[in-house]
Amino acid sequence: MNIVCVAACTAGIAHTYIAREKLIKGAHALGHTIHVETQGTIGTETELTREAIAAADVVILAVDVKIKGEERFQGKPIVRVKTEVVIKSPVKFLEKVADSLARA
Repeated sequence: MNIVCVAACTAGIAHTYIAREKLIKGAHALGHTIHVETQGTIGTETELTREAIAAADVVILAVDVKIKGEERFQGKPIVRVKTEVVIKSPVKFLEKVADSLARA
């Protein structure tokens, strides 16, 4: 599965980056490709490219706040989740996403 993700928490500090790391490790453990953009107190980092978005099978929005640029994902399957969910169980969460895409 090819995944693009945006991570953003209320404070834009800890949970944003922890969620990013957990999603990357979880995706790699399952053999998926993932690109994660963060939107935090210092702005947008590792911004997703048009090419990465176009190639994605799914968009994961691991966010606790409204993000910038959500319109970029129009036409793509989008899964919204709180950062705490991906921090606690990234592999389990990604398995559920893969299962739901397989059934779609």
